[in-house]
Amino acid sequence: MKITELVESFAKPVVEANGCRLWDVEYVREGSERFLRLYIDKDGGVDIDDCEKVHRAMDPILDEKDPIAESYHFEVCSAGLERALKRPSDFEAFMGSPILIKLYRPRNGLKEIPAILQGYEDGRITAQAGKETVTFEKSEVALVRLRVEF
Repeated sequence: MKITELVESFAKPVVEANGCRLWDVEYVREGSERFLRLYIDKDGGVDIDDCEKVHRAMDPILDEKDPIAESYHFEVCSAGLERALKRPSDFEAFMGSPILIKLYRPRNGLKEIPAILQGYEDGRITAQAGKETVTFEKSEVALVRLRVEF
């Protein structure tokens, strides 16, 4: 089991007990440092107090379960307005929403395409980009995130 899956298995009930939903678990290396991050969400938005409550509740559990051998920094963050969409359920929840699609290689000279999410099936994304409907294969897409329009 991957570290992120293991942490998710015991973090989800803790996050929910604190009135939030677990959006994502990330374990990454940034420079010489490692970070374990929980991204949380709730109706009406997450504030610093929510992050602090979840952090305090998770600290002793992480110490006890010790899922990561090397040293790391633990952070609890809001999923944010421009959160990444990763799982099929993420795409389903935000159908019809403005998104930004980041591609590995440019398409029509663009690596970032603002669009409206129209469909998602087996990793294939269908979106309204300007006046045309475009489909992106999973292998083309580096990242999809929500896009805030003002």
